[in-house]
Amino acid sequence: MNANFTPPPFTAELAAAGVPAKFHEWLGHLGVGALVVKMGIVFGEMAPERMTATMPVEGNTQLVGLLHGGAHLVLADTLGSFASALHAGPTRRPVGIEIGATHHRGIKAGLVTGTATALHLGRTLATHEVVMTDAEGRLLSTARITNMILDA
Repeated sequence: MNANFTPPPFTAELAAAGVPAKFHEWLGHLGVGALVVKMGIVFGEMAPERMTATMPVEGNTQLVGLLHGGAHLVLADTLGSFASALHAGPTRRPVGIEIGATHHRGIKAGLVTGTATALHLGRTLATHEVVMTDAEGRLLSTARITNMILDA
């Protein structure tokens, strides 16, 4: 390794968020975003067709102690946007244009798993369905996010 080599500034952040090393060169100057870090989101699978991540309930609750509905949307937006970015490639950028969710069940503790599945991967639009479940696999919420893909 070159003695003058300096790793990109967000390499440690990417590793802590579970982003595979094969994406570090591409994302190392971008990171995962401050909100992803604050919410405690950690990625699992990462591909345009299917992406997973977990998020703790603790620290992301609303007034009565349930996971905040907005936290569901943050997880869905994160998964759909990252999956769209992988589909778009390093020379193009996704921009969210629509997101909506249905909340099916509340959760007060534990870990939420989000799974984004591509519904459409086109040249200018990418749409993902994101299903959030608890540790027992029970459905918590379902979201749909559409990203427009723009030239960088």
